[in-house]
Amino acid sequence: MNANMLSFDEAYEKLLGFVRPVREIEQVDTMFAAGRVLAVAQHSTINQPPMDNSGMDGYALRAADVPVAGTRLPVSQRIPAGNVGHELAPGTAARIFTGAPLPPGADSVVMQELCEYDGDDVIVNTVPRLGEAVRRMGEDIAVGDLILPAGLRLTPQAVALAASVGLAQLPVLRRVKVAVFSTGSELVMPGAPLPPGGIYNSNRFMLRGLLAALGCEVEDFGIVPDRLDATREVLRRAAEGHDLILTSGGVSVGEEDHVKPAVEAEGSLDMWKIAMKPGKPLAYGHVHGAAFIGLPGNPVSSFVTFLMMVRPFLLATQGVREVAPASLMLRADFDWPRPDRRREFLRARMNAQGGVELFANQGSAALNSTVWANGLVDIPADTAIARGEAVRFLPYGDLLY
Repeated sequence: MNANMLSFDEAYEKLLGFVRPVREIEQVDTMFAAGRVLAVAQHSTINQPPMDNSGMDGYALRAADVPVAGTRLPVSQRIPAGNVGHELAPGTAARIFTGAPLPPGADSVVMQELCEYDGDDVIVNTVPRLGEAVRRMGEDIAVGDLILPAGLRLTPQAVALAASVGLAQLPVLRRVKVAVFSTGSELVMPGAPLPPGGIYNSNRFMLRGLLAALGCEVEDFGIVPDRLDATREVLRRAAEGHDLILTSGGVSVGEEDHVKPAVEAEGSLDMWKIAMKPGKPLAYGHVHGAAFIGLPGNPVSSFVTFLMMVRPFLLATQGVREVAPASLMLRADFDWPRPDRRREFLRARMNAQGGVELFANQGSAALNSTVWANGLVDIPADTAIARGEAVRFLPYGDLLY
């Protein structure tokens, strides 16, 4: 490996070391808290369930009153969910429905499929176990239990849990504010005629979508002309009120690449060569208090570098505690006989047979590979893969949201 090239892990740790997490806290309705990052740990102030209740539709009774299958008991009351019954008389049963409070005196519930209703009586065709089909008060959550830790990115199930213990609002960290812009006279927006030498601006759409999926507030400064003065002026505006300025392309040293000198003139810039493929070039710096990250211009390189580098940076900035993506060890349904000195992230798809197959064209401009794939295969540097070996697979589901 080139002595000036950082390993993937070195660059990853270096980038995370620059993170300055947001501190401002907002109170939001629990209904709208999904996707936000919890600022303060939440503890339950109630038991869940709040009372002993029935786990199914059936009959509440005393288990001792049913010594044999076929025992007949008079039905003394009916308890729908949301209602409270009275004390169960010995030798009787209560018709009860899922979630309804268990009446005092009852200790078990027999599901209705194991009973027969006969006039005002029920015939219980099984010998119940003590406590059968009863959900005990506090068996899921007890008063004082930690239910949601600080630094958790709230999922729909997490906000459901908060609602289940009566939390109408949650304290969350403010959204991370990101400014994006594109540079390049060759860039054309879809819908406009494509001139000779022009290309449609795909990275702008991709980056906005990736940022939105991570819950960022995004301000798009459009396409900037290939002029140093114009680039500096946009950088100054983009730094105002934003935590991060994100660009793709334009940070090399060509005569028409003005991002690098513009960032250096307005702040500071460090150019990294990372031993990863696709990717390699990454720029990090600061512009008037805002962080700056410049991604490579090739669309696949920009996509992969965002997922593996920018995503954890943004999550950590949001206050998320665990930023590493989940991975699976799966069978390689491919051969990769020529190892690279760099760590490789290959566009791949988990198949119905439980293996992983590769997109045929792994070039950094093959944007259709990112759509065909449902994840990335992580190949360590200098590693060949033979069909049937286990490989580390990073599903998009843990990379894009």
